Amino acid sequence: MAGNQVEHVEELGKYITIAKQQITWEQVIKKSRFIVNIARVSNEEEAKQFIDSISLTHRKATHNVWAYLLGDRNEIQRYSDNGEPAGTAGVPMLEVLKNNAIRDVAVVVTRYFGGIKLGAGGLVRAYAGTVVGGVEASGLIERIQRHEVRLQIAYKQLDPLKYWLGQNDYQILDTAYASDVTITVAVADSEMTAFKQAVTDEMAGQVQIVVGNINWYEIPYTNKVHAKTETLK
Repeated sequence: MAGNQVEHVEELGKYITIAKQQITWEQVIKKSRFIVNIARVSNEEEAKQFIDSISLTHRKATHNVWAYLLGDRNEIQRYSDNGEPAGTAGVPMLEVLKNNAIRDVAVVVTRYFGGIKLGAGGLVRAYAGTVVGGVEASGLIERIQRHEVRLQIAYKQLDPLKYWLGQNDYQILDTAYASDVTITVAVADSEMTAFKQAVTDEMAGQVQIVVGNINWYEIPYTNKVHAKTETLK
């Protein structure tokens, strides 16, 4: 069969975030405890509620430093050093999110001071590194918006279609068997026209295509998390 390829196009309906809804992780640096809490949030009100909740839980801590990043184009960026020297805490935390393209999350790093000062560079590394540790403990996922598209075909077309879908990186969501076979796949809105044309050509016109609703899907994202604290010292 001819190899009809679909060019995948970048679209807005995708972003990277933490794999868990909420994660807590901590480390000790020169006798100070650094505890990070990270949560998925969908708006600024949720971010503020999360920050207030963690700050209340750790109200006896020396500092509750926070940051959050929201919006399709990172429109909402907020942070607070919460008493730490300016630029040594909230900014490094926010930069970890930005440098790793992580959004729709709120982060609070709680510090219980252990009696040893870290200096400006040490604080930057501690706060950024604690966020990196929390993100690594959670893992990352990519959330993508996709149409559910049902492809109805004859049984003899099943293997060729599955092979073609795999070659073009389309996720098969479901396969239903009746008098014929219906395969459900996830397709980006920006690729829909090209996808329908390509699959029709590949199946020599012997396919019924039904485009369904748009849903969010989550797939693992395996890039290594980094801090890039050298740019913040």
